Amino acid sequence: PEEHAFREDVRAWVASHLPADIAHKVHHALRLTKDDHQRWARLLGQKGWLAWGWPKAFGGPGWNAIQRHLFEEECALAGAPRVMPFGPVMVAPVIMAFGTPEQQARHLPGIASGDVWWSQGYSEPGAGSDLASLKCRAERRRKSGGDVYVVNGQKTWTTMGQHGDWIFCLVRTSSEGKPQTGISFLLIDMKSPGVSVRPIIMLDGEPEVNEVWFDNVEVPQGNILGGLNNGAKVLMSGLDYERAVLSAGPIGIMQAGM
Repeated sequence: PEEHAFREDVRAWVASHLPADIAHKVHHALRLTKDDHQRWARLLGQKGWLAWGWPKAFGGPGWNAIQRHLFEEECALAGAPRVMPFGPVMVAPVIMAFGTPEQQARHLPGIASGDVWWSQGYSEPGAGSDLASLKCRAERRRKSGGDVYVVNGQKTWTTMGQHGDWIFCLVRTSSEGKPQTGISFLLIDMKSPGVSVRPIIMLDGEPEVNEVWFDNVEVPQGNILGGLNNGAKVLMSGLDYERAVLSAGPIGIMQAGM
């Protein structure tokens, strides 16, 4: 009974808040714009549901697995766009797990509200599944206003990277020891000088994926998440959470279409 009541509450709220023009696009498989995605994300954020997989301690609803599934299913039935996962599903959990209190206060509110669009910077032309082979490098340099990491290199297949405000990247900070031990997890403001995004045009003529280039991009030292050369551990923790939460989405969408 509690689960049926929860489903009805979600269904009623989505029915009264999902913009009709967005639902029309989803039901008819039409192209969604950044504004479409972000309008819905901000509505969910105002309700506190954009962070639907988060624990209460970090501002989420603290739902269990069944509630998360029912939420995804009802959103799919109503024609809501799938939430872009890069912020609320991929980077937020590792910020919760590995971030300093300052990093958590800086980034989590903008993710939960839907105001900040995050991109993922893992894959490179020569490092797709084998991320230990990545070459994008961050070198520490002393500056009068505080040490920075200067980033040079390329990421590719960055989904919706043309919309990104911030990007979480795996970067090489050491060449000593095993390849995976010299990787760090870095948060980069995509408005920083030296960041450029180049579209990769797909068969449908749209730039759903992109190349992201870093040319002497200065990133504050405090933007390393989880400590220097600890990126592999941060990555694996994030992937565990990502697989668990993202699995609910496709299942809900498929059931909604049956």
